[in-house]
Parts: sequence; C-alpha cells; structure tokens
Amino acid sequence: MKKLYLIVNPEGGAKKGLDILEKVEPIFSEADIELTILKTKYAGHAEEYANKLPYAGYDGLCAIGGDGTMHEVINGMLKRDDNAMLPIGLLTGGTGNAFMHDINCLDPLESARRIVNGELRPMDIAKVKANRELFYAFNIIGWGLVTDASSLAEKLRWLGDKRYALAAILEVIISKKRISKLILDGQEIDEDFVFIIGCNTIHTGKAMKIAPLAKLDDGKLDVVIVRKASRVELLKLFPKLFTGEHIKSELVEYKQVESFSILPSEKSSITLDGELIGHTPLHVQLEPQRINVLV
Repeated sequence: MKKLYLIVNPEGGAKKGLDILEKVEPIFSEADIELTILKTKYAGHAEEYANKLPYAGYDGLCAIGGDGTMHEVINGMLKRDDNAMLPIGLLTGGTGNAFMHDINCLDPLESARRIVNGELRPMDIAKVKANRELFYAFNIIGWGLVTDASSLAEKLRWLGDKRYALAAILEVIISKKRISKLILDGQEIDEDFVFIIGCNTIHTGKAMKIAPLAKLDDGKLDVVIVRKASRVELLKLFPKLFTGEHIKSELVEYKQVESFSILPSEKSSITLDGELIGHTPLHVQLEPQRINVLV
C-alpha cells in the first residue's frame, strides 16, 4: 500500500481546503493509498511539516493549496538537515495557481487522479539568496513595480481580486525611479527599470502569462525586463501581460539565463512565488531538475 502525506490549509483558497479534502479522499481510498492528513494552523506551518516530518516509509508529500502552499512545501523540503526528498503533489486549492495553470490542471479532482497515477516530472528550482537569506522559488522572482504593487494590494484587500490590477495602475501613475545593476549570466546592465521578473513558469498569479516561453524543466530562467517608459506606454502594455503579447513590445526585453542578480541603489523588497519575501541585494541561480512533482 502506498502512503502519502497530505497537508491541508483550511484557511487558504477562500477556505475551501476542507471541502476539497472531503471530495478527493475517496479517490485515494479507491486506489488503496493511505493518507496521513495534516492541517496547517498558521502561516509557515506547511514549511515546518515538510522540514520536520519523517519521510521514511512514505511515497510522496502532497498538499491542498496554491502557489503559497507549494512555496512552503518546497522550501521546507530543500532546507532539511537530512537532505531527504519525496515527490511533491499539489491539489488545486489556492487563489494563485500558476503551477497548476502550467500543467493544465485546475480541477482538484483531476489533480488527485494524477497523483494517484504516480507519474513523476522533474522540475527546475531557483536558489535565491536575498540579503544573505536563503530561499527557493519555483514560480517567479520579482522586483520593482510588481513587488511595489503587491505590497500596495495587501492594503486594498477589501477590493478582492481587483486590487492587484488597481495597485499596478496606481504604481504606474506614481512612476518612481528604480535604479539598479542587473547581472544576467555575468553580463552587467545599469539602468532605471520598471520591473524585472525571473520566471520558471509561464503563468503567475491569476493566469497572467508573464513568461510565455518558460518551461518547468529546461534548465533556464526566463527573465522579463521592462526599462523606464512613459505612463501611457506602460498602461498600454499592462493588458498584454495576460496574453503573453507583451514580449513583442519594444519596451520588453526577454532573456533566458541560468543566473541573475539585482543590485539596486537602495535596499528594496522582492516577491517570491507571489509572496512578499526578502530584500535585495538578490542573487539567483537555477538548479536544474531539483525536485520531482506528481503530475
């Protein structure tokens, strides 16, 4: 009999975690898979589980949630003292589901069936050193307007999903300077940037197609660079981020690299996998096929 850990965030994804658990449990039971169910009680709890649970005798570590939950599980696993690893399975249940968009699996029942089938896929991971702290990212590493907009959106939670778009528009209007040195595979660029995003997935957030050429296992990070531009130009560019058409714009530079660093003139926040985590200076190195995911 196979055994899987299943971490459930009761508060995530509009508090649908327990409802999803009730629906998917029969799928695992019918496949003769034993689940050890673990409920999170606070932010960072999934990371603690992944870091401290005994892995011996288990065939996978799964979770119901979105990108934030996936980020916690990966970081907990890759920071273990014993270097133990398990395949990771995600059942769609968050508000941001970039990873599940990339593997075309937004139905939690379908994701449960895929986990039961047990097909493994290797996945690249970005090793991130942010102001001397170590993190791992599977989705995006963002700096500039994208991070400032995320920070502002947290103050506008009462607006619901619309807060992200509004926050981005407000940041475009504010039009602040963001002077930084950007190093791409050793090549240096000093510029006033609007934003820089390193991507391992095509999608970010709610289906924003930020890196349309990205692949989960190609050994490359897709870096989207937007230099200083007028407010009108940026507002026209913004809708194209949802379709991937932005990479055809003269405002956008699109690079595929193995490493990059962001060294701004002033210490500033960064976004990892959709969460405001860490500060510059930032150094990112891709680790090819670092984990296996159940897809």
